[in-house]
Amino acid sequence: MDYTFDITLKNRQLLLKLIDSNTTEQLNHIPDGFTNNIIWNIGHSIVTQQLLVYGLSEQEFRVPKEWIRNYRKGTKPTKFVEETEINAIKSALFDSLEDLELDYNNGLFKNFKTYTLSTTGGILTNVEEALAFNNYHEGLHLGYSLALLRAIKK
Repeated sequence: MDYTFDITLKNRQLLLKLIDSNTTEQLNHIPDGFTNNIIWNIGHSIVTQQLLVYGLSEQEFRVPKEWIRNYRKGTKPTKFVEETEINAIKSALFDSLEDLELDYNNGLFKNFKTYTLSTTGGILTNVEEALAFNNYHEGLHLGYSLALLRAIKK
């Protein structure tokens, strides 16, 4: 599992670079032809990991419930994300991953509710599959964020 967690860490380091190299306005900007923004994609990545791992294992989330409501699948940006929340998201990129690895190593995710993925039609049957899929999912949203950045910088 070390490799799986390492991939997540590397992706999140790239997401952090996006936050650190752009203004609050750029992170919130929704370019023409897009339906969301960079900071939504980053928040969505964190929340999806929580839903896939903690939610499907019937465990308490490690992020604010408001984030679950604002960044889960099917949502879109509805407000300007202020710098204080952006800083909290920055911290959660790594704090949530640290919690996840510790919780995984402590055997917290024994129960897992099978879940059919809307994106691939695949079925997650255990936490290891959820963690592997999460890396795929976060990679998609990193790519989408880079496309947003390209559109913003035009």
